[in-house]
Amino acid sequence: MERQARRGGPIAIGGFSAKTVKDRTDEVRERAPAPQLRRRLGRADLRAVPEARRALRELLGQWGKQGQSDVAELLTSELVTNAIVHTDHDAVLTATVGPRGLRVEVRDFVARRPRVRVPVADDGTNGRGLFLVQSLADAWGVRPHGVGKAVWFELEAEAA
Repeated sequence: MERQARRGGPIAIGGFSAKTVKDRTDEVRERAPAPQLRRRLGRADLRAVPEARRALRELLGQWGKQGQSDVAELLTSELVTNAIVHTDHDAVLTATVGPRGLRVEVRDFVARRPRVRVPVADDGTNGRGLFLVQSLADAWGVRPHGVGKAVWFELEAEAA
């Protein structure tokens, strides 16, 4: 319920604010979309890895603590590297910052599912990407698409 104040403006009666319920609904619809990064990654183009890290760093400038942004960059570079090295196709990187945290997804066009390999001491640094994602992300997985798959991870905002 709304009344007009003496000077013509609305006043609140009871527990309601000066805005009507309709106004609040419109405000939710007008809310800005979640900040998002979307990049096409070229086939066998390893320059995409540092470019993806830099773009993610810009996106995360206002989100989380520095340590959490570092983890996000590391895990993103692992997913991007895997897509570029193991598929021999283009890929698409999408990162979205929402109220609950960060979701990063790298979609490629090869149906073969990745597998987590347990690192072996004499294996150098190869084969540790998904192990790192599994160890450091709050959630992660592989989602099939009509053509290919998306490998994703999430970092919660509370952890930041």
